[in-house]
Amino acid sequence: MESPAGRTPAPRALPYYVAFSQLLGLTVVAVTGAWLGAYRGGIAWESALQFNVHPLCMIIGLVFLQGDALLVYRVFRNEAKRTTKILHGLLHVLAFVIALVGLVAVFDYHRKKGIADLYSLHSWCGILVFVLFLAQWLVGLGFFLFPGASFSLRSRYRPQHVFFGAAIFLLSVGTALLGLKEALLFQLGTKYSAFESEGILANVLGLLLVAFGAVVLYILTRADWKRPLQAEEQALSMDFKTLTEGDSPSSQ
Repeated sequence: MESPAGRTPAPRALPYYVAFSQLLGLTVVAVTGAWLGAYRGGIAWESALQFNVHPLCMIIGLVFLQGDALLVYRVFRNEAKRTTKILHGLLHVLAFVIALVGLVAVFDYHRKKGIADLYSLHSWCGILVFVLFLAQWLVGLGFFLFPGASFSLRSRYRPQHVFFGAAIFLLSVGTALLGLKEALLFQLGTKYSAFESEGILANVLGLLLVAFGAVVLYILTRADWKRPLQAEEQALSMDFKTLTEGDSPSSQ
């Protein structure tokens, strides 16, 4: 473990952006709950309110928690790499479990009501997000947490893992927006264009979703905000460069 003197200080603006992202994320969850409570009767499992479990779980799991899982490597900059990996993976597990509850809820609700499944663009995108999310987690588990993968294999796969993580998160936000619009059209119909209070609240929720996704993506794409390499990671990286490119450590 590094001494306090060896810790790399966080960029000055990073903590403020992270705090802002958490404020936005918690507000998204709170506004979702307020919308479902005020206009959709709340949530319950064994009643007509079972459907409402779906949007709440999906926003908590595949938007808020998934976004936080992506930010782990920006927030915990000086902790041991394996500890950070485990936290990153556990947040994804929690997001998956909550999203699975939401998925079961909507399929079970449709079965009870005799409603067709998987006919809308929202549902197609939702299944795609869920499958990609699970595949990304399983592949990441195999490459980065289990000891079987070599350092060279991990290094080659890491850019793809980072890209697909961000892409799946953005697809999750987009799918949530599609679902929100679909729910409003079903419930309000032509009243949606009359500036009904539910429509206005839901539109605000949509803007908050976009803002949360944008702030998380901004934090992830700032190159100077990336987690600095620890001493053992620098040694492994140097050894890999030496083996693959024929460089010697003294030549750097």
